[in-house]
Amino acid sequence: MKSANLEIRRIEIHKLDVPLIAPFTIASSRLDHVRNLAVQITLSDGAVGWGETPTLPPVTAEDQATAFDALTREASSLVGQAAGEWRRIAAELLERIPGLPSVRAGIEMASMDALAHSCGIPLFHFFGGFQNRLATDITIPICAADEAEALARRYREEGFEILKVKIGLDRSDDIARLLAIKRGHPGCRLILDANAGYTAEEVLILLRELRQAGIEPNLLEQPVAREDWDGLGKLAREAGMPVAAGESCRTPEDALRIVTHRLAQVINIKLAKCGVVQALDIAAIARAGGVALMIGGMVETHLAMGFSAHFAAGLGGFQWVDLDTPMLLADDPVEGGCKPVGPHYLLDPGTAGHGGHLT
Repeated sequence: MKSANLEIRRIEIHKLDVPLIAPFTIASSRLDHVRNLAVQITLSDGAVGWGETPTLPPVTAEDQATAFDALTREASSLVGQAAGEWRRIAAELLERIPGLPSVRAGIEMASMDALAHSCGIPLFHFFGGFQNRLATDITIPICAADEAEALARRYREEGFEILKVKIGLDRSDDIARLLAIKRGHPGCRLILDANAGYTAEEVLILLRELRQAGIEPNLLEQPVAREDWDGLGKLAREAGMPVAAGESCRTPEDALRIVTHRLAQVINIKLAKCGVVQALDIAAIARAGGVALMIGGMVETHLAMGFSAHFAAGLGGFQWVDLDTPMLLADDPVEGGCKPVGPHYLLDPGTAGHGGHLT
């Protein structure tokens, strides 16, 4: 095994412009085209690592132009640094660009992937090697009820057992969509993701109406606004099902607040919200406080989703897995790496890093 004390020799930034198969609508935005950035880091021994910086305003603070400029600036300060000192590098990035977590995540992913390549180990071993397989849900966006039913039927045939359904714009439409999904996939487990689109009272009304219709969701993700801590806690106490903090948990400090005040039963870790090192801290806080873990992402390619799969499999203990967005892309610019077969991510113990790269 090679030494991890290697210098960063070169950082390159590539645009990831990829159309979606169909428009992806959530409570806060609509997306037709992914405009992300790939980060490529080359070490002094020639090892190459890849990361991804997703941009999805207003969900992310960065748009593609802002992220490209920030990555360009940071690249000049990182060349020549010891890649093995990745915690120090992450701390300095956090100090310099605290408000650009997606940029930090892309750099951290690429540097860790390069180190894993240099050492000749798969990335899930880098994070602890707990397991080498995961099963993901798949997402149905806000759409017409008949379209949602057709998607649910298709996903049932493809072997997906958990459907994540976007809600949060109109309660009546949400109920009609969920009834249609249950017709298409009667045995599915449901995650409802409002993307901060509702108040706590609106969610309780929605749940009451769903139960009257015979639908019992399995998880409620980010039902209220990010800063509505009272509303989040109310639902954690009164919803009658686990509540996951998504947008409300972007930092270890957020995680500590959630754990201390019992504001959610689950924390959804998205590397683009916090960076990889802070994600490790959030996972540790959640585990210590008895809060379950979920791994998710923005709308990303196999670079970020593959890295996230290795992260979650390596740490282990993720009860909920939401790593489906590459399946929503009309084109796949990423070669190699961790790609799901149906809902299953199978991580190759013989492939170094996460294995994904651009052509």
